[in-house]
Amino acid sequence: MNIGQAAEASGVSAKMIRHYEQVGLLPAARRTESGYRQYGHNEVHTLRFIRQARDLGFSIAEIGELVGLWQNRRRPSRVVKAMAQAHIEALQAKAQELLAMKATLEHLVHCCHGDERPECPILDNLAGQAAGGAREPHPEQSKPAATQLRKKTQFQ
Repeated sequence: MNIGQAAEASGVSAKMIRHYEQVGLLPAARRTESGYRQYGHNEVHTLRFIRQARDLGFSIAEIGELVGLWQNRRRPSRVVKAMAQAHIEALQAKAQELLAMKATLEHLVHCCHGDERPECPILDNLAGQAAGGAREPHPEQSKPAATQLRKKTQFQ
């Protein structure tokens, strides 16, 4: 089947199929005499595997490891389980970070009157200013605003 058919069968776009070939997740496709890529059922199965791993948030490097483990029938399942557990921990950390950002924004929205006045605690906080408009002396001024926001309101 050609790349369009493989894309349709796997749920992976043709552009991503080319990318996965380029980064080595998928072996280079066989080519017709006119240079068109040709894929078989094994490649489509691998593409579905890759898509599922991407849907679970694994990185390209992690997917490369997973594909290798999947194709190696002699691999110990403990290695796969350890990778999955590490990914769960990374997802948990990311979820906590997102919840902290959400809490910060909720706090700032609560503090903002949202009326005709120009004073806005949301913008003041993003600019690193106190509610009165004066610049806050803060040792973390060089850090990204989202990091500062999280730290300022994380325990409020």
